[in-house]
Formats: sequence, C-alpha cells, structure tokens
Amino acid sequence: MSVPDSVSLLLNRALTEQEYFQAATLGWMIELLQAFFLVSDDIMDSSITRRGKPCWYRQEGVGMVAINDAFMLESAIYTLLKKHFRSHPCYVDMLELFHEVTLQTELGQLCDLLTAPEDVVNLDNFSLEKYSFIVIYKTAYYSFYLPVALALQMLNIATPKNLKQAEDILIPMGEYFQVQDDYLDNFGLPEHIGKIGTDIMDNKCSWLVNQALKIATPEQRKILEDHYGRKDSAHEAEIKKLYNDMKLEQIYQDFEEKSVSSLKEKISKIDESEGLKKEIFDAFLSKIYKRSK
Repeated sequence: MSVPDSVSLLLNRALTEQEYFQAATLGWMIELLQAFFLVSDDIMDSSITRRGKPCWYRQEGVGMVAINDAFMLESAIYTLLKKHFRSHPCYVDMLELFHEVTLQTELGQLCDLLTAPEDVVNLDNFSLEKYSFIVIYKTAYYSFYLPVALALQMLNIATPKNLKQAEDILIPMGEYFQVQDDYLDNFGLPEHIGKIGTDIMDNKCSWLVNQALKIATPEQRKILEDHYGRKDSAHEAEIKKLYNDMKLEQIYQDFEEKSVSSLKEKISKIDESEGLKKEIFDAFLSKIYKRSK
C-alpha cells in the first residue's frame, strides 16, 4: 500500500482507476520481492513459523522445492514489470532499481549470515556498526526506500536530488523499524507479531544483544557467552531474564523517542520544490511509531 499511498500524496488527490492499478501493481512487485526474500530466509534460518503459520518450506509436499519457488517469485516481478511498464519512460530505471535493491538486500543477508552463523556462537563478531550495515541493507532499502522511489518513477518526477532526499530519511526510518522488530522479537506478544521470536536461539546479531554487550559487566558477559545462540528454551530463558535485569526495554524506549524526534526534524527540512511531499514521510512514520506487531 505504500506505493499507491505515496503516489496519491505526491499528486495531492485520489488516484484514477488506471493510476491506482499501476501503483498497486508496483506495490505487488515489492510484495513478490519480499516473498522471495522471506521464503529463502526461512530456509536459511530453519525458521518454524511465518505470519502465524508454518513457513512455506515446512508445508506438506513443499520442502526444498521452496528454493525454486523463491526464484519463481523473483522472476514474476520482471514478468509483471515488462507486461505493464514496458512503454513507461522510467521502465529501465525501475528495472535497475529492483536489481539494485535486490543486491543490497542480499548483501545485508550475507553479512547477517556470516556475522551470526547459527552453529558457531562468537559474540566478538557482533557490533552495533555491523548491525547497522545489516539492517540498512537487509531491510531499509526494499521496505522503505523502494516504494517511494517507485512512486516518483511512476509519475516520471524522480530526480537524483529528490531520490537522495527520500533515501536520507527512509534509510534511518528503516533502521528504526528493524530495531523495533528486534525489540518485538523478545518483548512483543507472539499473537500480535504473528511469529515466535527466535533471535536468541538463532544467534542473531540483533539490536538487543548488541546493547547488552555494550553495557554488560564481566558477570553479565559470561551469562551471554554461556547461553546466547543455544537451541534450548532453558538457555533462552536465561538471556530473557538478563535482558529484563539490564532494563533493555527502557533503553529501547529512549532510543525510539530519540530516533523519532530526529526523523521528524529531517522531514521538516524537506525541499518540496523537487516534487517530494513531507506527508509521505509523516504517513510512513505514523504507521510504525509505537507499533506492537
């Protein structure tokens, strides 16, 4: 919905049926891109559930056929793009944007997998700098920047300047969103978030463990070393208790307020003469601020 919403805000009016069809089609291409990533990611992470149901590769009769299904989901993007946008003046720009964002997401995923392999726990590999790289590349580009860049391209008003302005706000917003996701993985309710949080057992380079490492006493560091990344709920419970003892919930809430006020300041400084509208960024922010799922 971010693409039609952004197009409507850019035009400052409701969309015609044809405009809505085009914008919604681009939105579905992002959904297909995400589906391609998530089907693959769940196999790599040996995840159990996704959106409250068994992951695709765990469905009866699917198994590793899911790998080819993921490739087909990706190919569907370019089939649709060619079918509906072949004669659009920004067709090549859209093609290149999808390829570029796909590569960025794959780089983020690679860094994530190498930093935190499930079977080798080494907390020395973790750092907030590495975490930032992972989330910006793995999540922020395709979830936040891509819909707005496509909206600008669909209206044929994308310029290097307004794309850069959008990127400078949407990438930090995407980073804030992923920090929220990591927070909810531990502190959120499974019935709200639609999945069972597995970051601790999966040895994820998450925001919470990086915050814990930053402030840990030697005794707390030992608890992290002994229990993090183990496929066992008793070990996981020790880490969860430690997170509570370290008041990570409060640290997150402070981070959230600081991030949101910084984003609001950036939004207020947008130069609308290049075709961008502040309302787009306000709409994105209002969707994610204080979310519980």
